[in-house]
Amino acid sequence: MIEIEPVTGEAIAPHLDALAALRIAVFREFPYLYDGSLDYERRYLATYAASPDSLVVLARDGARVVGASTAMPVALHSDDVAPVLARAGYPVEAVCYFGESVLDAAYRGRGIGRAFFEHRERHARARGFRIAAFCAVVRPPDHARRPADYVPHDAFWTRRGFQRRPDITTTFSWRDLAERDETPKPMVFWIKELA
Repeated sequence: MIEIEPVTGEAIAPHLDALAALRIAVFREFPYLYDGSLDYERRYLATYAASPDSLVVLARDGARVVGASTAMPVALHSDDVAPVLARAGYPVEAVCYFGESVLDAAYRGRGIGRAFFEHRERHARARGFRIAAFCAVVRPPDHARRPADYVPHDAFWTRRGFQRRPDITTTFSWRDLAERDETPKPMVFWIKELA
């Protein structure tokens, strides 16, 4: 039995180590190919614990965290996100940023991803946000590390009511697997108006 639990603000802090390890493990997979560090992950995730308006939705199998999904006011996110949305005409104070959803491969296909979105949207609406947004990495179709059976999440996100906005882009930098240094990666935004 998988337990789904939304936690906010300071209640996020006890889970930082488990969340950091999970992010590193899942984001090593294509398309992110992320070669991260626990120190960076703890610092990044601590920004969620510092805000009472931030959310982490945990998926647990017993005591073990097997998945997590995040949301925060876009104004609290990095300079790679809020100014881009503002230039595209979205009022920053109206946008809730959906940071990531990470789930251990053994638990996929059970509806947990849908639950992650439902909790985040409920959280955003309850705090008066009118827009939900996230961005996803863009990799070329012929990328050398793309698995033959890879299926992008685009159809799932579209079913959830998000619209891909190739006209709104940014870059995030991280070190790919087998890279020596961080390099900028193109990111495209997905946006949903919250009723």
